Amino acid sequence: MGVDKRGPALGILAALASLFALSQAQAFVVPLLLGIVLSYTLNPLVAWLEAIHIPRAAGTIVVMASVVGGLVFGTYSLRGQMQTIVEQLPEAATQFAAGLGRIQIGQFGDMKRMRDAATEVEKAATQAGAGGPAAAPATHVIVDQPALRLSNFLWAGSMGALGAVGQAAMVMFLIFFLLLGGDTFKRKLVRLTGASLSARRITVDILDDINSSIQKYMFMLLTTNLLVALLSWIAFRWIGLENAGAWAAAAGLLHIVPYLGPCATAVATGMAAFMQFGSFAMALAAAGVSLAIATVVGTFVTTWMTGRIANLNPAAVFISLLFWGWLWGVWGMLLSIPIIVIVKVVSNHVEPLRPMAELLGD
Repeated sequence: MGVDKRGPALGILAALASLFALSQAQAFVVPLLLGIVLSYTLNPLVAWLEAIHIPRAAGTIVVMASVVGGLVFGTYSLRGQMQTIVEQLPEAATQFAAGLGRIQIGQFGDMKRMRDAATEVEKAATQAGAGGPAAAPATHVIVDQPALRLSNFLWAGSMGALGAVGQAAMVMFLIFFLLLGGDTFKRKLVRLTGASLSARRITVDILDDINSSIQKYMFMLLTTNLLVALLSWIAFRWIGLENAGAWAAAAGLLHIVPYLGPCATAVATGMAAFMQFGSFAMALAAAGVSLAIATVVGTFVTTWMTGRIANLNPAAVFISLLFWGWLWGVWGMLLSIPIIVIVKVVSNHVEPLRPMAELLGD
């Protein structure tokens, strides 16, 4: 019986080529996916304004202006607390390092004495073996490292900030044009599927399910982030942490990035608490409260709502986070769940892909 070796080989090569293309096209694909996901999220507002006889162009402008205005107002209202936090970062790092040094001297003195004893034993063993032939003198090579220039650092940082602002502007323009177009692309995709009524019906069902799933997921994301911000604000106020509003806003914003965001928030709030109270117990309390809130909300609320949205397997969701995080970093972790939701929706409606839907399902 003959075996066609070209099929698996071509499949593996195509998969590797796709991974390479996605990795190299990150600067294009990530803003595109962000624009599509956010346009799906804002489309119901524009559709509602259109339903009350407001032209779609005017409704799109109103929605986009409201979103941008809300972001600017929220940032402006917390600017004082955020500026205070940024100004305190160098002092916090210095105090934290000094505290770690005191712990090393006070609590780990025994380990230091053991290390000194081991050094003395090693020195005695070296002297005992010195009766042999004299060893050649060791040659030390010193590599002259180039000095860190502040101008180069500031230039690289400014260019990175300009690139981020440019990508954000491109995403906003993409959202605007997608909202302005409405169902244009949907109708074009339906026509491109062919003249068969069944094929067009399947395409319409897929697009409707994707639209509904992404909107539900983004609503869940907004709900859980607001809940994390509110609970964090209450906890930080109860602890007595300064700038509790800014830290709560940062906790809610960073909660978008799974796992990595809550860890970063816990470390930052722990350092802020240590600088304010001068106690590692208070630092651990602030970091522990932040992690506890993120864990409870992520484990119970987010998991329950995600299961209600798409009936996804938690293991498949975690593997998707690992894969897209490895491929695109933080942006990959942010977009991993919308991508896997889209894959599952398409797999549910396409017969050859039903095994994929069964694998991703709960």
